[in-house]
Amino acid sequence: MRSQRILVLMHKTLVPPENLQGYSPRQIEEFRTEYDVVTQLKASGHDVRSLGLGDDLEPLRKAIVEWRPNIAFNLLEEFNGIVSYDQHVVSYLELMQQPYTGCSPRGLLLSRDKALAKKLLCHHQIKTPAFVVLAKGKRISVPKSLCYPLFVKSVSDDASLGISQASLVSNLVKLKERVEFIHHHTGSAALVEEYIVGRELYAAVLGNQQLITYPVWELTHKNRATEKVLIATRRTKGNAGYRKQHGIDSHAAQGLSVTLRSHIDMVSKQIYRALSLTGYARLDFRLGADNQLYVLEANANPCLSADEDFAASAAHAGDDYATLLDKIVKLGLGYKAAWRA
Repeated sequence: MRSQRILVLMHKTLVPPENLQGYSPRQIEEFRTEYDVVTQLKASGHDVRSLGLGDDLEPLRKAIVEWRPNIAFNLLEEFNGIVSYDQHVVSYLELMQQPYTGCSPRGLLLSRDKALAKKLLCHHQIKTPAFVVLAKGKRISVPKSLCYPLFVKSVSDDASLGISQASLVSNLVKLKERVEFIHHHTGSAALVEEYIVGRELYAAVLGNQQLITYPVWELTHKNRATEKVLIATRRTKGNAGYRKQHGIDSHAAQGLSVTLRSHIDMVSKQIYRALSLTGYARLDFRLGADNQLYVLEANANPCLSADEDFAASAAHAGDDYATLLDKIVKLGLGYKAAWRA
């Protein structure tokens, strides 16, 4: 790919330094994705500028008008502290007729609302755990058809915000405690779904119209004695020391039949299209003891750090980090946004 002017969008507190000298592992963990993406794009020969955003879009407008980037590489996960507002920043990019990487506003809207996404998947007859949404200020009760244990999480927040071992509940008392916790600490409604005992699998999908899938990835636990069940908590995803301490690892899934792998690929593409996803996404599944596949959620614009699941799965298929970012940029440049018509 020829050199591009690339404006990398990120939260204002995550603008990475030129190098990592003098930073602690914990500090580096905070801006690891931003650092990896910016560093690799520069190494690939692109003209790269980092832009940190908080609660004001004027710096973005100014950068687009004055610098005229070929593409904006979108690493935003929120705007003004609100997760669902990142879709509005992408809408602004479309209004500015600015090409960008990652998911479109429609895909972000549908996938961020986990309850709406599950309803759409049910309509397409894609298996997902039975669930109920418990809004703030309403009486906490669940249908008798839902069977314990139940899993409680935010209906809209991502990156495992609010998820811990306490998210898995076995009675009404614990359910009420956890739902109230989600209401108070995330400010969102609570999604309560049946917990599927089984393997935690991830599928990485890349594309707009034509889709490719990378090898199925799996989260595993070498030391089960430290935790009752394996749950992808916030510490599991964002704390390398915690993962090492508790023997938590992710790697290419082993022992899946050719038929099952083909089924996962097919379902992943069905989900991707049903939720109008574009660019790239990670789909989270549980493979039950009965070998039934259940989709837990779809993650548009998942973590892109060089050592995380998406990039690791791509590398396992032969696409190194530079190649992966190159493909993501090309997809953004080629996306048929409405304004291009």
